[in-house]
Amino acid sequence: MKWEKKGIIFKTQGYTDWRNNSALQPTPLVFDDKIRFYVGFRDENGISRIGYIDLDINNPKKVIKVSEQPVLDIGEDGAFDEFGVVPSAIIRHNNKIYMYYAGYQLGKKVRFLVLSGLAISEDNGESFTRYSSVPIFERTKDEMLFRVPHTVMFDDNKFKFWYGGGSHFMQGKEKTLPVYDVRYLESADGVSIPSKGRNILKTKDNEYRIGRPFVIKKDNQYLMFYGYSSEIYPYQLGYALSNDGLNWERKDNQIGIELSTKGWDSEMMAYPCVLSIKDKTYLFYNGNNYGLDGFGYAEMIEA
Repeated sequence: MKWEKKGIIFKTQGYTDWRNNSALQPTPLVFDDKIRFYVGFRDENGISRIGYIDLDINNPKKVIKVSEQPVLDIGEDGAFDEFGVVPSAIIRHNNKIYMYYAGYQLGKKVRFLVLSGLAISEDNGESFTRYSSVPIFERTKDEMLFRVPHTVMFDDNKFKFWYGGGSHFMQGKEKTLPVYDVRYLESADGVSIPSKGRNILKTKDNEYRIGRPFVIKKDNQYLMFYGYSSEIYPYQLGYALSNDGLNWERKDNQIGIELSTKGWDSEMMAYPCVLSIKDKTYLFYNGNNYGLDGFGYAEMIEA
């Protein structure tokens, strides 16, 4: 596998409102004439609201439109998403669009908690309404602090979720570090979420997290793209292969893309998603400081 970097697409510089700090975790929805990326736009206080950026389907570097208002705002005081919402997975189902999103709540003994809610659109993705004011990926005994899906597929007449889960922070040199890895579960309706998933991709060596598992199917094989972190190295991109979506072999050293020597993705590459459009395959991702500058992309030149 080999990728050719095409550069940054959307830059947050120049915005002075709720979109002026970061375009976090680009989450795609493909239309006939455009690719819409829902992102978590953070403001100057670091609070994220969900908006979108439309790209030309024939030229992903061309921005067509940026939402003027959030399609989903933060939750009410005391709710699990009172301090920010970020899109994590999206799917069309029964003429509606289901958006699963990460809701942030700040803690006192732990820095933050991240659980997942569901918002539904009936106007082709222009606005979303919360399914519930409480998370549908609620905390469990094994996943007390982090429980967020990053890929959802409707396959074999059921919803399949690959998600991040974890229950604690570890003490780093300067701050506590969130510990989570990749889990899997299934749901009949995409709303009733089982309390227990299956751990399918664990951290190794000095890693403390594996984040944003973005799964695609290609030629009867599953490919998972993700970011992984240690305290020494911030998010880097990796990928794994599976024949059944459950048993995975990591092949991080074969992903074919690395940090740049300078610029917006020279320190970090995070929150990947992969799309095949017509005869091309693209990798979209955030760069330094969790997407502070925006997000960019690369094109596959060797499978």
